[in-house]
Amino acid sequence: MTEALLPAHAQVAAELDALEAALEPSDLHGSLCGYLAGGGKHDRKGWFAAVMSDPLVSPPAPDSALDQLYEASTRQLESPDFAFELLLPGEDRPVGERADGLLAWCRGFLGGFGLAAGAEPPLSEEAEEALADLARIAASDLSYDDPDADEDALEEVAEFVRVAVMLLHSDCVLGPRHRRKLN
Repeated sequence: MTEALLPAHAQVAAELDALEAALEPSDLHGSLCGYLAGGGKHDRKGWFAAVMSDPLVSPPAPDSALDQLYEASTRQLESPDFAFELLLPGEDRPVGERADGLLAWCRGFLGGFGLAAGAEPPLSEEAEEALADLARIAASDLSYDDPDADEDALEEVAEFVRVAVMLLHSDCVLGPRHRRKLN
């Protein structure tokens, strides 16, 4: 399997602007990953309409940044070597902008996850805690006082989010798939 790289944040932003979609790239990626982690249908042509909750939205063009976003995200979530990444503003951007991107990513994730998993997904106690933590992160109001400490904190929180997403995906997608194979 080839390495699944996410398109650049700026590429996704440019496509969303061209489509006049009022959505940030991090929010969209969070929504997509939440939808997939919650057991949403893998549908290369229909995912964008599903996460936008608008059946009239056209599918992304093949090989576009949005198409690449879907392809890389599905591969990363299914990767046995935990290669999953979050689409956030680049490290060249100020820490505040990247942190806001992480909060938007978490808000998107929660929406997409709820859309696919429903009100009572089959979660382990650990995954329930992770989901509650993601909700707390999404609702955070951040202040930026110490750039070095803020940078470290952002990295730690992003890593927590990454692991939480893989745990939720495991509970809602990989676990049920494994149980179906055993039966």
